[in-house]
Amino acid sequence: MAHRIITQVVITGTRVLVRAFAEAYRQAAASQQYAKQVGSSNSPGMANNYASSGLTLDEACKILNVRPPQGGKTDMETVISRFKRLFDQNNPDQGGSFYLQSKILRARERIELEVREAAEAAEREAELKRGWKPKVWKD
Repeated sequence: MAHRIITQVVITGTRVLVRAFAEAYRQAAASQQYAKQVGSSNSPGMANNYASSGLTLDEACKILNVRPPQGGKTDMETVISRFKRLFDQNNPDQGGSFYLQSKILRARERIELEVREAAEAAEREAELKRGWKPKVWKD
């Protein structure tokens, strides 16, 4: 009788584990498909829409209370000053929230990423307009 109960427990436990792993695999596959669709539907410059821990540019600007970069340009002094003030206000050692502090940090990083990518794109465009002029060394 005891061997029958043990066998049933083992079989039931195995079924539960197999179903859990199958469901986890389905969710991972669906997540991967969604990421592919989002990445392919946007332009190459927009592939980092959820960079820096899932923050969009609009969320980052709302957190720091700054305007979104227009044409890839923004007043970084304002962004940095608001970041420093909010980051210091939410210091966990002084009764602040670590969660809010990390969100503020990710918001600053997201805005910096956007500005940096826009500057790199503008630099590439300027180089394309100038044309490629290699330096040739002659002996």
